[in-house]
Amino acid sequence: MYRLTFLGTGTSSGVPMVGCNCEVCKSSDTRDVRLRSSVMIESDTTRVVIDCGPDFRYQMLRESVQAVDAILLTHGHVDHVFGLDEVRAYNYFQQSDMDVYATLRVQDTLKRVFNYAFVEPKYPGVPDIVLHEIGGEPFCVGDMQFVPIAGLHYKLPVTGFRIDNLAYLTDFNYISDKEIEKLQGLDVLVVNALRKEKHLSHFSLSEAMELSRKTGARHTYFTHVSHQMGLHEVINAELPDDMEFAYDGLKIDF
Repeated sequence: MYRLTFLGTGTSSGVPMVGCNCEVCKSSDTRDVRLRSSVMIESDTTRVVIDCGPDFRYQMLRESVQAVDAILLTHGHVDHVFGLDEVRAYNYFQQSDMDVYATLRVQDTLKRVFNYAFVEPKYPGVPDIVLHEIGGEPFCVGDMQFVPIAGLHYKLPVTGFRIDNLAYLTDFNYISDKEIEKLQGLDVLVVNALRKEKHLSHFSLSEAMELSRKTGARHTYFTHVSHQMGLHEVINAELPDDMEFAYDGLKIDF
């Protein structure tokens, strides 16, 4: 048995913004407060976070997360990696390096953006990170096995993950039939749905729904949702019974 917690279900244009006067920013419904997209997956012995955006510190405090075994990264964009500096707190309390799993392309981004964490000699107190390569083969973190799912975010390669009977895909706008085969037999699919209108680099709601039907997933949660989608209460009521919009803090067992 695993538990998935939605740490954030929004985008950089989906979090509350200074000066914004749209209905989502003014909403009193906590489900409309969507921080940058990230999830946490827990078993009895292992805790893994997928993506580590600028809201990482607050998300960990909100969920009272005392320890993290590893961080997996889907791609190298700011809203998915710019919280990595905050792992230094876990370095201190766990007295260990943080294992970070990423493709070589994303690792190159990390070494450029967080140069100070990888150069020698290290300045005292910088994040201690150990990089592990994500290729095309399944890999394990503790008692969890992750199956990489390849896709595109416009022209940028992006990685999703299947864990047992759940799959997590974010920032996809294309996935091949070969990769869809890896998603058959899911109980839960989590996939990005930016807005209703078509977008250059993200699935629209209809495209995400179409992918869900292709996988045959029993239940689908939509994440990485922008303000353009509208209010949670309104848009969620429009969906069929086997689909729903996720919201920050939502927990599901699988």
